[in-house]
Amino acid sequence: MKSKNQINIYIVGAGISGLIAAQILENHGYLPIILEATDRVGGRVKTDIIEGYQLDHGFQVMLEAYPKAKEYLDYEKLDLQKLLPGAVIFKNGTSQTLGDPLRALSLAIPTVLASAGSIRDKIKILKLNYDLAAKSLEEIFSTNEQTTLEYLQNFGFSNRIINTFFKPFFSGIFLEVNLQTSSRMFEFVYKMFGEGLAVIPKAGIGAISEQLKSNLKNTTFKFNTKVKQITNESIILEDGSLLNSDSTIIATEASPLIANLSNQQIEWKGVDNLYFEVDTMVLEKPIIGLFQEENSLINNIFYPTAIATQSKGTKTLLSVSVVKEHQFSEQELVNAIKKELSQQAKIENCRFLKRYRITKALPKLSNLRYSMATTETRLSSNIFLAGDQQLNGSLNAAMISGERAALGAIKVLEGGLVD
Repeated sequence: MKSKNQINIYIVGAGISGLIAAQILENHGYLPIILEATDRVGGRVKTDIIEGYQLDHGFQVMLEAYPKAKEYLDYEKLDLQKLLPGAVIFKNGTSQTLGDPLRALSLAIPTVLASAGSIRDKIKILKLNYDLAAKSLEEIFSTNEQTTLEYLQNFGFSNRIINTFFKPFFSGIFLEVNLQTSSRMFEFVYKMFGEGLAVIPKAGIGAISEQLKSNLKNTTFKFNTKVKQITNESIILEDGSLLNSDSTIIATEASPLIANLSNQQIEWKGVDNLYFEVDTMVLEKPIIGLFQEENSLINNIFYPTAIATQSKGTKTLLSVSVVKEHQFSEQELVNAIKKELSQQAKIENCRFLKRYRITKALPKLSNLRYSMATTETRLSSNIFLAGDQQLNGSLNAAMISGERAALGAIKVLEGGLVD
């Protein structure tokens, strides 16, 4: 019988799920090997430094209330920078602010005066906060699913606040403009917003991945290593190399790698994220700006330089996210965005820095779940599946699925001794 350090355990993908799976395996005495197609860890959670600016791969925040983030991350070392719990809504060159005055007193008067919703809508928001505060995560993910739009309508919100606030705000989170995402996801995200703030590490969102990597002491990383096919006992690389595997955790999309899954491809939602250097900020505080105009390409803007950053450029950095599908070339898109920034938010003199076109930003899922049994991660006797696509599209889900897949693999290797 092989000892633990003789067992070949491979993890395909060095995203959040893969890194968490490696940590669990290390904790149980194994020496995992991570195969990663790119040159570094992180998957969708990466940060580049361009001209001194920190550019996240897509505007991303972490919700500090995520249970698994609290468990696996050292918040103090990440030096989390907090965003205000609200948004500034732009339309036709004017703006109004809507937020949670119970957690940010500075938002109280603007929120009361905002025309985005009626007094009845604002009372409904308080009721929604109260209801979800009392609802457990297990209850949220066991309720009947409907679309988020149906949920908001059934809750009694007016079309005005749905179209002015909920649609633009949650379109940027769900990466789809019609709020067709499951109401379970809405309740989960809304509850997490209610229990903590949206935060970004001082070194950018990629610091999360780098911290998880730095925790690994007995894991081997093989970067720029593309996997072509996976069988029960082996892994075939793109260069034709054959790796013998006692256990394989697939922490990426499995369908291209497993022969009998070729007809079970996951649908994905994408986003365009563009960065510009500008002279000044129209949002002086760390708060998201939403573009409410129905025909607007832009969904949201944010100034990363409104918070403390580890690396700084010489001026001000502006992030622009586009959720709507379009057929523009990059230059056409840049021009259209500059025009909207000027007309809708009076933002001028934008110098384009970089575009991230993320085609697989979030999995398009139904029947969302919060967690899963270790046995549910098992695809075959030696192959296990991880990734947020197994549960719901969130950092929290990525961590849970990586944890569950690793425990499932250990359970098989140790003859059912691990729970």
